[in-house]
Amino acid sequence: MTMSELRYTEDHEWIRVEGDTATVGISAYAQEQMGDVVFVELPEPGRALAQGDEAAVVESVKAASEVYSPLTGEVSEANPALEETPGLVNEDPTGEGWLFKLKMAEPAEAEGLMDAEAYQTFLAGL
Repeated sequence: MTMSELRYTEDHEWIRVEGDTATVGISAYAQEQMGDVVFVELPEPGRALAQGDEAAVVESVKAASEVYSPLTGEVSEANPALEETPGLVNEDPTGEGWLFKLKMAEPAEAEGLMDAEAYQTFLAGL
């Protein structure tokens, strides 16, 4: 997967849009800041989320961090692999370590998120 396919939020979530579904995870930067992920609390499929709603919690050896929904929609799937192997968030944050999938209600919201270049610029300013 190329970085250019991802869109980012200022809270360090990423999305990858396929059709009317967006896969959501946390960025490589976010997982580096957190350290080793030990537990992930994921949203239940069928849960409706508005853009900016708290959707999941990622717990690391350092702290617990909320993950916010980058888009409005309904959770269609949560990553079952993370129950057994939460460290996938560290090992492959934009691949196997995805958190949940959303059936988008407002696909245009994705256009408002940062592309990879804009996100790198944002990180440089932190």
